[in-house]
Amino acid sequence: MIICLGEALIDMVRREIPGGGEAFLPLPGGSPYNTAVAIGRLGVPVKFLGCFSRDFFGEMLVRRLGENGVGDDLIIRTEQNSTLAFVKLEPGEEPRYVFYTEGTADRSFRTADLEAALPEGPGPDVRCILFGSISMTMEPAASTIESFVRVQGGREGGPVVSLDPNIRPVMIRDREAYVRRFEGWLPSVTIVKISEADLEFIYPGLGREGALARVLSLGPLLAVCTLGPEGAVALLRRGDEPPRVSAPVVNLPVVDTIGAGDTFHGALLAWLEIEGKMSRAAIGALDGGDLREALWFANRAASLVCGRRGADPPGRAEVEALS
Repeated sequence: MIICLGEALIDMVRREIPGGGEAFLPLPGGSPYNTAVAIGRLGVPVKFLGCFSRDFFGEMLVRRLGENGVGDDLIIRTEQNSTLAFVKLEPGEEPRYVFYTEGTADRSFRTADLEAALPEGPGPDVRCILFGSISMTMEPAASTIESFVRVQGGREGGPVVSLDPNIRPVMIRDREAYVRRFEGWLPSVTIVKISEADLEFIYPGLGREGALARVLSLGPLLAVCTLGPEGAVALLRRGDEPPRVSAPVVNLPVVDTIGAGDTFHGALLAWLEIEGKMSRAAIGALDGGDLREALWFANRAASLVCGRRGADPPGRAEVEALS
């Protein structure tokens, strides 16, 4: 079982209306939310933990989880509105975002909500906890998740903890303070999935290899960096010469890149679960062949989602059929 924590929001995606200007189409989204859907579609047990609004956007979010095999029994419903993220896509550019988060349901996730959802803590069937993205820039949700991750990451024989910072600079007012907080999470983290753009934001001037080495030096066992059309690279913290592996993407037509990194992250974790390697010990013992297979599986899933409009992750059969 994988538990996903973080934002669950509505992406308001810009659309051109022929002869009528532009409009914004509401689509369920949020990085941890998209990742949960990706994991569910790949047939791996997964649940979402957090607060969802009772408004019609909240209903849309909960319904999509159920339709994609994501358990919703750890969700707390509130009267606060859903978070909105307006997205503007331009050819050849990264998506641009404007967020409306003040007083919203997912942002308001508190320790009392977490304890109500998990009164006895995660059970032995919880093998992985995933967190990150803009939820870690919004209080009180950020502190709630941070405390939970530190406890679980510090447990002897506890679950794998996987982080995707999925940085949106518009949500970060103090970069240095964010970097200090990011580095404070790393001793509790097993896997860091991070984009090259995120690395450059956190460690400008260090370069990819230097930045990944810095991440690994602070505690994680595995650091995976997505490189857009160049694929992905992974480094494992083991010995003086850690295994370093890369894998390509599949050359498919690109519609947009919404949800590509989230799908990659979900597929990476799904592969570890499917292959019986979802534990700290097993991840520490991965060899180059294992890492290459994991990256190739995740890259195929991400390549497929880029060929679709919005965050629409593929199923396992689709990924395995793609060569």
